[in-house]
Amino acid sequence: MAFDFGTKNIGVAIGQRVTGTSSPLPTIRAHDGAPNWQTLEQLIQEWQPDAFLVGIPLNMDGTMGEMGIRARKFANRLHGRFGKPWYPADERLSTRSAKEKADEIGHRRNYQERPVDSLAALVLLEEWLAQLAAQESS
Repeated sequence: MAFDFGTKNIGVAIGQRVTGTSSPLPTIRAHDGAPNWQTLEQLIQEWQPDAFLVGIPLNMDGTMGEMGIRARKFANRLHGRFGKPWYPADERLSTRSAKEKADEIGHRRNYQERPVDSLAALVLLEEWLAQLAAQESS
């Protein structure tokens, strides 16, 4: 399960390593970066992920700013609450890719069922799954 952390919305996507497929899920509302943990728990119970992938915003020079620190804190809380491992994903340019994907599939960027935040989580997850598949085939 992948997350695109934000202070107002947290994008979510689910994927499967065996098939390499993934899908966006509804965005979780957040208040100053704190998600609705009950909603998040329901998603986790429904989908039963083995691990979490959390987008870590980095500056273009690779350094971590305030949002990167907050995203790591969110990831650590996920691990603490649900006992599953988490993996960081460099999310530089993921929002741009998500907006391009939204345009490609022809929906509005703020469309309720597939907001850009969840598409950004989807982009992160697809890239991560592709990297894992490449590593396994070498």
